[in-house]
Amino acid sequence: MKKNKKKSKEIKTEEHEQIEEGKDVEIPDRLPILPVRDIVVFPYMILPLFVGRDVSIKAIDKALSSNRLILLVTQKEMDTENPTTNDLHRIGTVGVIMRMLKLPDGRVKILVQGLSKARILKIDESGDHFKAEIEKLDDKKPEEMTIEIEALIRNVKEQLDKAVSLGKTVLPDVMVVIENLDEPGRLADLITSNLGLKTEQAQEILEIEHPVDRLKRVSDLLNHEIELLIVQQRIQSEARGEIDKTQREYFLREQLKAIQKELGDIDERSEEINEFRNKIEEAKMPEKVFREAEKQLSRLGKMHPDSAEAATVRTYLDWLVEIPWSKSTKDNLNIK
Repeated sequence: MKKNKKKSKEIKTEEHEQIEEGKDVEIPDRLPILPVRDIVVFPYMILPLFVGRDVSIKAIDKALSSNRLILLVTQKEMDTENPTTNDLHRIGTVGVIMRMLKLPDGRVKILVQGLSKARILKIDESGDHFKAEIEKLDDKKPEEMTIEIEALIRNVKEQLDKAVSLGKTVLPDVMVVIENLDEPGRLADLITSNLGLKTEQAQEILEIEHPVDRLKRVSDLLNHEIELLIVQQRIQSEARGEIDKTQREYFLREQLKAIQKELGDIDERSEEINEFRNKIEEAKMPEKVFREAEKQLSRLGKMHPDSAEAATVRTYLDWLVEIPWSKSTKDNLNIK
């Protein structure tokens, strides 16, 4: 047991040295498959994954016992508990397992780094885990850095800056890396992996082989994201404005009450309002009339007591409460 642990550690160190030195890791034509549910892994991404399915744990064990390489493939449907070969996309990312930790609940936590995209040619379902024959997909670099490509790269970077200024969360360290990237493919992959896109959108970008076409699609998605952020910001601003308006009205009413109290007329006003309110309740008006009376009473409470409009409302309320809404007399139809 100790011997195996030591062997894994040596392989891990060797892989780390290759990655840190920028060397190409030799990727075999056959790898174990790790289906992932709600994320698309891109090359150069480093992320933790929690694995609980037995078939997936077996695939991890197989990878750890050899070269630590595994094919990370996203499921077509997140809710599929036991995916078959038809439930998996045909393009994924080869990753190296950098760390592995067994959890008390039986799950496994791994830290993986994406290395390269790969297409599945054939899946072997025999045994206790899926294996795939793969074809490595390398980015086809443009023959020359044309003005159009340079303009596209600059435009995408500016779009991302605008999205961040509107509230999109991207880590500062990632922004520094993006600012210094001039490869269309890597730039597209790095931005996509940090935008929080839906799984379907991220998988669509992963499957675009030409790096410039991929970056153009990222530009389209960034435009859409900016539009969403602008609308979201406007909605939040309007909501904040309504709250500020309500708070301002409350503050002004409190000031008005303080002024009225200072002038000595608040007690009379309160007494008048309460008297009308009691009369309205005692009148037992129909529902529609009751709502109108409450509305006019609320208006009266906000008016200056000596204004002409206040006098009109006062007269109207007097008339409403004097009508015998709930009183009736017995008709005498005897004409003799």
